[in-house]
Amino acid sequence: MLLLLLRAMDISELDYDLPDELIAQHPKENRDESRLLVVDRADGSLREDVFRNVGAHLRAGDCLVLNETRVIRARLHGRKPSGGKVEIFLLHEHEPGAWDALVRPSAKVPPGTTVVLGSGMEAVVEEVLPEGRRRVRFHTPDVLRVLEECGEVPLPPYIHRKGPEDADLTRYQTVYAQAPGAVAAPTAGLHFTDAVFADLERRGVQRTSLTLHVGYGTFSPIRGERVEAHIVEPEEFVFPEATSATLNATRDAGGRVVAVGTTSTRVLEFQYRHGQFQPGAGTTGLYIYPPYTYRAVDVLQTNFHLPKSSLLALVYAFAGIELAREAYRYAIANRFRFYSYGDVMLIL
Repeated sequence: MLLLLLRAMDISELDYDLPDELIAQHPKENRDESRLLVVDRADGSLREDVFRNVGAHLRAGDCLVLNETRVIRARLHGRKPSGGKVEIFLLHEHEPGAWDALVRPSAKVPPGTTVVLGSGMEAVVEEVLPEGRRRVRFHTPDVLRVLEECGEVPLPPYIHRKGPEDADLTRYQTVYAQAPGAVAAPTAGLHFTDAVFADLERRGVQRTSLTLHVGYGTFSPIRGERVEAHIVEPEEFVFPEATSATLNATRDAGGRVVAVGTTSTRVLEFQYRHGQFQPGAGTTGLYIYPPYTYRAVDVLQTNFHLPKSSLLALVYAFAGIELAREAYRYAIANRFRFYSYGDVMLIL
């Protein structure tokens, strides 16, 4: 009897040094002008290009899978009756009008506190939940309308500005965003434009979509010493029947499934069973790290991720640890822009 031992992965293997000036604080003037690093797993090569040419690196019959989630204006500012400032960061809708949220300064906001928001809207901060979260209840079930009136774009913590700018309302959103519910953007898709989609269509590259509402947990680092001990916070997804049918037909015809982003990747791998893509909806906490064997994804498009993150672990599992490290070393040495508003990789 053979015993297969999987090598444990230490968190230090997901670490790297990044100069602060390479963390993109603003997007490129034009989405499709981002730099593209093409990583070829077959021969280990690295090639530079511009994202508008991404179609040149794909094949007729391939199919892009886009995450159509839409970022909500999840950050709210208000005041207590005493005048003290309160920030509410909405995370997840528990029921109509009631959300799980981060509240700051939480210790100074006891249960039952009413917070007056912009435009005279009100919310009541209720009980303390696990992991320091709070239940927040609004006086209307139509919270998305409240957010459109007085919410802010929830920019990531590594974007250091006094606050969001008008351009963030559109640029921290993909051009194909449809279903509201995310508190962070599926950033690999931020580079697409109508012109890029037209070029892909001319080349015979298809596209289809799914939805995964990106949660705040996407920014959570792996805190333990062992990578495999980390737990990914579950996120809601919808994987339509039409999407599964398109992808099964793509594979049957010899085409490749191109996952746009780690979010699409996790849904695709979660919904691939018995050699087929299966439609469905629910939540997934799928955590992908080496030596995971991919079954559903053939090509991965993804931005450059934070060190010690589950997103980087997913990329390591897809590209291979050494090739992924080489790609990141190359990107740093050649001054690529990192994280949400940064540049992008295409891993073949």
